[in-house]
Amino acid sequence: MEIRPILSTLMRHKIAAALIVLEIALTCAILCNALFLVSQRLDTMRMPSGIDEDRLLLAQVNGIGTQADADARSQEDLAALRAIPGVIDAVIVNQVPFRNGSWNTALGNRPDQATPTLTAAQYMVSEGTLKAMGLRLIAGRDFRVDEFKTVTELNRSEDPKALASPVILSTQAAQRLFPEGDPLGKAVYMANIPLTVIGVVESLARPTQMDGNRVNSILLPARMNFTNGGFYLVRVADPARRDEVARGIERALERVDPNRLIKPVKSYAQQRSEYFAADRDMIGLLLVVSALLLLVTALGIVGLASFWVQQRTKQIGIRRALGATRGQILRYFQTENFLLATMGIVLGMLLAFAINQLLMGKYALPRLPWQYLPLGALALWGLGQLAVLGPAWRAMAISPAIATRSA
Repeated sequence: MEIRPILSTLMRHKIAAALIVLEIALTCAILCNALFLVSQRLDTMRMPSGIDEDRLLLAQVNGIGTQADADARSQEDLAALRAIPGVIDAVIVNQVPFRNGSWNTALGNRPDQATPTLTAAQYMVSEGTLKAMGLRLIAGRDFRVDEFKTVTELNRSEDPKALASPVILSTQAAQRLFPEGDPLGKAVYMANIPLTVIGVVESLARPTQMDGNRVNSILLPARMNFTNGGFYLVRVADPARRDEVARGIERALERVDPNRLIKPVKSYAQQRSEYFAADRDMIGLLLVVSALLLLVTALGIVGLASFWVQQRTKQIGIRRALGATRGQILRYFQTENFLLATMGIVLGMLLAFAINQLLMGKYALPRLPWQYLPLGALALWGLGQLAVLGPAWRAMAISPAIATRSA
């Protein structure tokens, strides 16, 4: 089909053509960035935690008033939790992956290093935590019983040498701290406190996610209690019995000391779902906005094409009288729409990169991958061809005789 007559017709309707091109361009730019943001959120939500999520329950207790011996009471709680049918183990920790709020520490390869090598999530754990959490040790060993200290004891000490401790690193933290090779037996420093690396776990995500720093974590043998930030992590034998075990946990903690506030026990799956609730809402919002933009663009194409069919009734009738087939009329409108869509898409790609640069500067988002541009282009080309079908079919139905009588 000749393109020149179509371009000539569009030049006679510059304002209408320019408006639909601009509408398509804005839709393309926003759609490409929205799809990219949705992809980023989905990748974050699918990120593995490194722990055995299906078998874990979280229980938190708050004391009322002054607690005489919270460390001893926490050990009573753990013994009661381990005695519940269906429980494999119970430990006390200060945090888990994907939980609002995070304990972090700066680590260096030298004492009092001016610029730390990395910032890592600081997991403070009790005996048996690696097994209870389902962490996979890929090098070195677990903590020994004699290596654990209570946080109460550590807070009383001011001597850095007395605070020296073994440490277990996540794989990513180990690679950052010791890119040259094996970290086992080497020292890292938390300010001027020496930590000796005794093991490496395959993966352990941070509680809160930070771009470029999502899996740098360490574990320290520092036993918390329920008053200084610790909470109970319970591993069950059968994930199907989590609700039953959760009720047993609340009853067991109540029996140990009823004069405390016992928060409802939740599964780790619930914890993770709550953490990513905002991401799910954002994905839903972006998808709704994208759908509405596509709908408005489609309605704009339909409206413009319908207007042009009405304005060109005589022209279409004359073409039919001169031998133009229905298929040629249909292809004319499809080609016209394709040209408009192409101009809008080219402009939209430039706008997409401009919007992405703005988001990169304000929200530290990564650069928009080029693959999203053809996805947006295909979506808008397809939308344009579908939207123009209705008006084009009406144009096809115009008979030469009716068009002549209306002249």
